[in-house]
Amino acid sequence: MPNMQNIVMWPESPGQELSSETAEVEARSLPMELSEKGGVQNNGFVQNEDFEDKETATSSQEEMPKTCSVDVEPVDVEETVLKPYAGMPKEVLLQFSSQACYRVTREILFWLVIAGSVALVCATIAIIALSPKCLDWWQASPIYQIYPRSFKDSNMDGNGDLKGIQEKLDHVTYLNIKTIWITSFFKSPLKDLGYGAEDFYDIDPIFGSMTDFENLIAAIHDKGLKVIMDFIPNHTSDKHRWFQLSRNRTGKYTDYYIWQDCRQAAGSVIPPNNWVSVFGNSSWQFDDVRKQCYFHQFGKEQPDLNFRSPAVQQEMSDIIKFWLGKGVDGFSFGTVKFLLEATHLRDEPPVNKSQNGENITAYSQLYHDYTTTQVGLHDIMRSFRHTMNEFSREPGRYRFMGSDDDEKEDIEATMMYYGTTFIQEADFPFNFNLINMKNLSGNSIFEAVNTWMKNMPAGKWPNWAVGSPNAARISTRIGKEYINVMNMLLLTLPGTPVTYYGEEIGMENIAAENATLPEKSPMQWDGKVNAGFTEGNSSWLPVNSDYQSVNVEIQSAWSNSTLGLYRALTLLRKDELPINRGWMCHVWNDSDVFVYVRELDGLDRVFMMVLNFGQESTTDLQAIVPNLPSEAVIRLSTHFSNAGEVVNTKLIKTEMGEGLVLEYTTAKPVHTMETFQGKCFVAEKACYSKALNLLYMNC
Repeated sequence: MPNMQNIVMWPESPGQELSSETAEVEARSLPMELSEKGGVQNNGFVQNEDFEDKETATSSQEEMPKTCSVDVEPVDVEETVLKPYAGMPKEVLLQFSSQACYRVTREILFWLVIAGSVALVCATIAIIALSPKCLDWWQASPIYQIYPRSFKDSNMDGNGDLKGIQEKLDHVTYLNIKTIWITSFFKSPLKDLGYGAEDFYDIDPIFGSMTDFENLIAAIHDKGLKVIMDFIPNHTSDKHRWFQLSRNRTGKYTDYYIWQDCRQAAGSVIPPNNWVSVFGNSSWQFDDVRKQCYFHQFGKEQPDLNFRSPAVQQEMSDIIKFWLGKGVDGFSFGTVKFLLEATHLRDEPPVNKSQNGENITAYSQLYHDYTTTQVGLHDIMRSFRHTMNEFSREPGRYRFMGSDDDEKEDIEATMMYYGTTFIQEADFPFNFNLINMKNLSGNSIFEAVNTWMKNMPAGKWPNWAVGSPNAARISTRIGKEYINVMNMLLLTLPGTPVTYYGEEIGMENIAAENATLPEKSPMQWDGKVNAGFTEGNSSWLPVNSDYQSVNVEIQSAWSNSTLGLYRALTLLRKDELPINRGWMCHVWNDSDVFVYVRELDGLDRVFMMVLNFGQESTTDLQAIVPNLPSEAVIRLSTHFSNAGEVVNTKLIKTEMGEGLVLEYTTAKPVHTMETFQGKCFVAEKACYSKALNLLYMNC
């Protein structure tokens, strides 16, 4: 260390001497590090004051000592090391924070926390992305569609009603079905079967009261079932309060409907353009009150709402919320492709360009470029979805949304109702491909199935229907010998099957004279008068004359019945994971048969469906499927007596209208074979991981 001048006390008393050695010891006892201000270090604290010894005069005899300086030789001293101790004040603690050993440790811990947080977020995203999606309630079981006026009459007036549906809920559970779809029951003048509502917030008296509806909802939910209801937002009845206010130009209701001036000539009204109603003739109707024409896509008693009005869209949102608040689990939105029309009102192009425009009166004579599927339609559908999502946030309370527009010639337009990858619309548009077939064969069935599958957006869920209120019943449309094989097809395809009431027992259209609604005849419950539909003297439509042999009661007691097979198929679908949510691979089709398999990763059991939609046929399955076992067991058969038999897969014989569900075991499932790549389908919402290409057994 450099030379230092140390200050020591030198007494002036006579006779007292201080040796150089004593001075050196005293000097060494003093701290060697002093601040520029002469501070001394004491137990970790720095005191900024002069270092002076002061003696207090206690008597007049004592004198204050004088100071003198002594030169001291430089000596080596140990540097005092500052160490942390408990209870350090902030000032001392801050001296350590900048030291390298603490700073580096602190930075390492900081970046470890950041890296760990990022890794945790990434892991969470990966788990969500890779985890299988489980089936929701609308995917897990068939949907049973009920036309309420024809299902069950509870008050003997000859009309089915809501209480009647409640009385027959056990039939639905007997079928192993968990979802009921009830067609329109709004208060209505019952023009066009009640699809033009007079009041969207009320029940038509013919079906009961709001209390009856609330009781029905409670009973449905008590049995663990769900309920979907029809909603036709495109138009109202001309008796609706909105229309009455609109025709009088009252406030906001003035533009609730589509009004245009009409020209008059020679005492007749000339419409604004050539647009034609679905039911035929001009879609414009003159109103004597408003002195204008209003637009109607359907009957003249059903004026179209103006969905370009924000007020109308808000009314629809309020209606949806009202019924969801009542406990409805979902909606089927109908006629939605008609919601918007082109504002320019140009004539629609004729199919036959040489035809005189004045002779065009049928809907099929025009291309409907300006009155269907207009720009903005899907924005409205998304708004419906958004409203329903507000009621879907509780676990287990997801609200289903379907659309039932039948775009027969435009499959791409139908698929648009699924929405996009990031913007959801309907959970699915109802699929009527199996109803719209022009002829029946193995090839036509394959075409109907394949058309839907190959056009359906990735990750979406299919559905199938073989009957509806707007189509002839299966037995009438294609023949009663095919009813069982059609039900077997319906209940073994992937996706959600939809059964129209009565198809589970093979009901046919009524053949009575002047029967304008042959596919809506009363449900045949038993062999009593009026088939058990009503205890009154008559029913609103005649009961089919075959009701004594085709009814629920007699088929429930007969195992080899259409009802017995239907129930066995729904039970198989419920109990067997491959059929419930497994892979579906198309194996073969020709003019007679349609063959496909259902299988699941991790299970060696495979189900193969061999369905005959033509004439008697023999199929060599071993020649089609490599490594197919030589034998398979008939799990179910439309001929019933074959069930349990072992058959040779090289020679599978089926008769006209026969269907077989074969079961076999294999270590090489079809969906893993290169031969069938591109012919297999699995729903990503059915416990399937696309990233791992694995369909999980346990969801």
